[in-house]
Amino acid sequence: MKLKYLILGFLMFAGGLVQAQVRFEAKVSREKLGINERLRVDFEMNEDGDNFKPPSFAGFTVVGGPNQKISTSILNGKMEYSKTYSFYLQPKKRGNLTIGQAEIVIDDKTYKTSPLTVEITAAVDKPTDGDNTELIAEDNLHLVAEVSKANPYLNEAITIVYKLYVSPRVSVSNWRELDSPKYNDFWSQSIDIQQLRVENGEYRGEPYRYVILRKTILYPQKTGELNIEPLTLSIAVDVPSERRDIFGSRIYKTVNKTVAADNKKINVKPLPDGKPANFTGAVGKFDFNVTTTRKELNAGESLQAKVEVRGNGNLKLFDLPALTAPSSLEMYDPERRENVNTNLNGMQGSIAETYTIVPTRKGKYPIPALSFSYFDPSTETYKSLNSDEILINVDSGPLAGNEPSGISGVNKQRLDLSGEQFRFIKLKTNLKAIGSEGFLGSAGFWSALILPLAAIPLFILFGKKREERARDVRGNRIRKADRLARKYLSEAKRNLGDQKEFYLALERSMHNYLKAKLRIQTSEMSKERIQALLQEKSVDDQTTADFISLLESCEYARYTPASSDAMNHDYEKAVNVISTLDKQL
Repeated sequence: MKLKYLILGFLMFAGGLVQAQVRFEAKVSREKLGINERLRVDFEMNEDGDNFKPPSFAGFTVVGGPNQKISTSILNGKMEYSKTYSFYLQPKKRGNLTIGQAEIVIDDKTYKTSPLTVEITAAVDKPTDGDNTELIAEDNLHLVAEVSKANPYLNEAITIVYKLYVSPRVSVSNWRELDSPKYNDFWSQSIDIQQLRVENGEYRGEPYRYVILRKTILYPQKTGELNIEPLTLSIAVDVPSERRDIFGSRIYKTVNKTVAADNKKINVKPLPDGKPANFTGAVGKFDFNVTTTRKELNAGESLQAKVEVRGNGNLKLFDLPALTAPSSLEMYDPERRENVNTNLNGMQGSIAETYTIVPTRKGKYPIPALSFSYFDPSTETYKSLNSDEILINVDSGPLAGNEPSGISGVNKQRLDLSGEQFRFIKLKTNLKAIGSEGFLGSAGFWSALILPLAAIPLFILFGKKREERARDVRGNRIRKADRLARKYLSEAKRNLGDQKEFYLALERSMHNYLKAKLRIQTSEMSKERIQALLQEKSVDDQTTADFISLLESCEYARYTPASSDAMNHDYEKAVNVISTLDKQL
């Protein structure tokens, strides 16, 4: 009997879990609108139901709907179902209007949505409909800046990642930066993104696709509240319209939308009190070493002493402790080397200063121990590391305090001979017999004298033609642009209409043009490298930005559908960019 009750209780509990997973909710396109605008209301459920009953929509006129949309997707290996009923409403009066509860029956159980309140204001100058393409693009496109830490210490690494979220309802065909953040009061370094990759995720609880556009490492250089400026983009969004083609597929309309990430406030904490006397601003987690290439040598020979810090932190933003040595060890200025990689965890690697030391006297000389201090943000404490004293043994040479005599202190160097110091006497000569006829008065002499005079009219005619062509500035520019377009963009033009082949050919043509003009290899074709090279060649910022934008359009078009208008626009833009670049390079 007890077993029966246990089984019954388990079944009731499992049924309650299944019912708890049912979601039925109402959403509005806007919570505030003018009386001359329209509102879209969506009733969405994650299980198929029966007997859907919409609310009465008191205070509104139903001007469209219900429109039904059913979608099934697989996210992280789990199948998700969605069914939506959409209505388009026109308000009848001003004030706060309430959209009542809708009902649906799922598995013999009735579910209701929560009431929604919408504020209706006076008429606006430029009304937008609930199904307006501008509004759809705004509702389904979001640029988000994600900051790893909002309260870092001074000189502690933080990361900012810019993600573009795109709803499955729309697609992006092109984008370009309108305004880039300056990162004032920060030391910054961008992390190169080799290829844009579309991933599935969520935005405010809804399934979205997103692309990581930019990753940047920041090291704050001031304490207090610092502002991170927003990134602003201009994006061409393909929005579905109510029109359909002859095959029943929706016709997409391209809308240019400007989106910007929010301003981010960072509260930078000062480093705590109690800094060691030798602290130079190192923040992170490090190891410290002082090494020499040899410890026994003769006077006049050399050794290298290396002071190295290795670890994770602001490696490029602090000074290494200086090495000291006795006066009998002649020491030269150090050579600094940095082997640092930057990723989302900050700067990692090592920095080192290498000293060349030459002993001048026989004896034993100590290189004093060094101390290095840094602040560890994970433990919020200062830490000090010490090296060992290094003893240098100079075996042979003049004793300390004695001056060298004669030439014993001179370093002998081997004389390298190239093998061409001595040459054999030439056995073959070019002698001429006495009384032989000279060049003066010969046929060759008269030919060399007359032919240049006869060629003068030809040079004059050629010069005039060349001057006429040179004065035709507009014609030369057009001809040059046409030749370049035919040479580098002919393949892309042949593939207009085929999105994949067109953008592959367009990207190839842009790379081939740069390869020919700048003599760089394909392996060097990163966007940052191209931008740096164009700036070195004094190409104006707008042309550089247009070229980079075209490359990014080619990358992005591999994952999102593009309209024929977008492909034609990119082709014309490529012709203009190549023509402009050819004038400046």
